[in-house]
Amino acid sequence: MQAALATMQPTRPSPPATTGTPAVANGHAAQSSPNISPTKSPTNDQLVAFARDGFLSWGPLLAGSEIEALRAEYDRVFAEAHGSDTYRNLSVGDEARADAKRSGRQMLQIMQMCERSLAFRRLLYDERILAVVRAIIGPNIMLFHDQALFKPARTGGAVSWHQDNGYWKCAPANLVSCWLTLDDVVTENGAMQVIPGSHLAPAQHGQDPGTSALLQVQAIPVEKAVSIPLPAGGCMFHHCQTLHYTAPNDTERQRRALAIHYMPVGTTDSTGNIMRVSWARPQVCSSM
Repeated sequence: MQAALATMQPTRPSPPATTGTPAVANGHAAQSSPNISPTKSPTNDQLVAFARDGFLSWGPLLAGSEIEALRAEYDRVFAEAHGSDTYRNLSVGDEARADAKRSGRQMLQIMQMCERSLAFRRLLYDERILAVVRAIIGPNIMLFHDQALFKPARTGGAVSWHQDNGYWKCAPANLVSCWLTLDDVVTENGAMQVIPGSHLAPAQHGQDPGTSALLQVQAIPVEKAVSIPLPAGGCMFHHCQTLHYTAPNDTERQRRALAIHYMPVGTTDSTGNIMRVSWARPQVCSSM
């Protein structure tokens, strides 16, 4: 039990690995971010690139003290979720027994961190994030949901190639995600990999043969894939139809990430109903 707990729970970050030289998107390398990033909006060139490619590598966002505070909250929430068995291991599926969830490959997910932690709820409203999202989808913005995605060191599972809206089936397909990491990430420990331009059309998804929890797209032009290494406290943004993937984590470094999924007010769900403002889906920005 203690060994399983140690495998499941986030740990303090290890020094960066020196092996591997991942492709760098938009010129951002994985470096520490000691200072708070000022609020800034994307340039016109960046917005053109997002419209063309479906993603934007933003780089450092959080200061060191902010990273440490969010790491502590992240670790606390995962420890509590472990004790109450209120998390998912996407590598094995929801039908797996509790002991199976805690062994083998682990791609761990907690939905709605913003309902378990005030620190993560405040992050939804961070103007440094919203300035980018507002420039892409307009001023009237709601939360769709957020999720913590944790790959433990050595046993972290992959997330298959997919488009987010392959799961969600929202309309119009204009949702934008902020993917933020609390650890330095490179390709080998689970940096985001994307296919530029893949957001321009929906893709056909099938069941991942390795787990009932994941879908996958099979016909992927992997030669076009771009990896986005980021420093701890860094983020990238992507369209809900951008094909993306994260590799298994066989390194000695864990990867603690958070995805915040934003949508324009008036977006409909998979049943065609407009999603209303609620505690679970607050309106985080308004033109009024």
